[in-house]
Amino acid sequence: MPGAEPKQEQEQKDFAVATPFQQVPGFALKGCEGLDWGMKSRMSRIFNPKSGRTVMLAFDHGYIYGPTTGLERMDLTIPPLVPHVDCLMCTRGALRTCILPDCGKPVCLRSSSGSSILKDMSYELISVDIEDAIRLGASAITCQVYVGGEHEYETLRNLSYLINQGMKYGIPTLGVTAIGREMVRDSRYLGLATRLIAEVGAQFVKTYYCEKDFDEVVAGCPIPIVIAGGKKLPELDALKMAYNAISQGAMGVDMGRNVFCADDPIAMVQAVKAVVHNDEKPEKAFDLYQTLKNENKGKAKCKKG
Repeated sequence: MPGAEPKQEQEQKDFAVATPFQQVPGFALKGCEGLDWGMKSRMSRIFNPKSGRTVMLAFDHGYIYGPTTGLERMDLTIPPLVPHVDCLMCTRGALRTCILPDCGKPVCLRSSSGSSILKDMSYELISVDIEDAIRLGASAITCQVYVGGEHEYETLRNLSYLINQGMKYGIPTLGVTAIGREMVRDSRYLGLATRLIAEVGAQFVKTYYCEKDFDEVVAGCPIPIVIAGGKKLPELDALKMAYNAISQGAMGVDMGRNVFCADDPIAMVQAVKAVVHNDEKPEKAFDLYQTLKNENKGKAKCKKG
């Protein structure tokens, strides 16, 4: 047992009894006020506390598509982009082999796998247990949900399992709306899918942007929405999509091909960041992209010279 405090030190204490207890201020991220401290802490790593938004870098394509264009050499493509993003979304294989442990970025860990592009991609299972996610220091776990697909039930079961496991250990779950070829990417479908994922209990959701009534999709979803980049677009079009989504209430983007397949991926990710965190207009962000791209070309020439 430690000894009693000296009388002099006891007399010097000040409990500020006239000052009311300082309540912890409310957590600003949509729908997250009631989460436990650990869950909030991890969410605040993913979402920038100043802007309340996130730029996630998705490079988990290989678990379905193999060596995707732009990701033939993840060890060369991804590390230069890491300093410019808020969160990495990847598989455990990519994380362990291509990302330095001291990179300082939170990880949203792809926790499902199943069939490749050669088969029915909607048939998935949970392939990463919660212990391995914890071992890897994941800030979030994720799987796809095929609402309206043949295997809707199985993918919802996967999501529910991840959510239940994550709740035990304070790890948020990202629900991803995976859209099959037969599904229309309109506000009615996206509104159904995102609301369903939120009601099952996910802490945030990734979905696609739609031109019409996307603000209604966001309004009907009680948790943060981040948009998928989807197929490769011209750089200005990708920036416009990000700007429109953010303007209508999305809390971030999770882009892959529109970053690592750009003419200059490092310049592109910085332009996306300007849109998401600084509300930069797409045209000005594209000017930034062009400027950075030219600077990077100049640096490359100097190195060769």
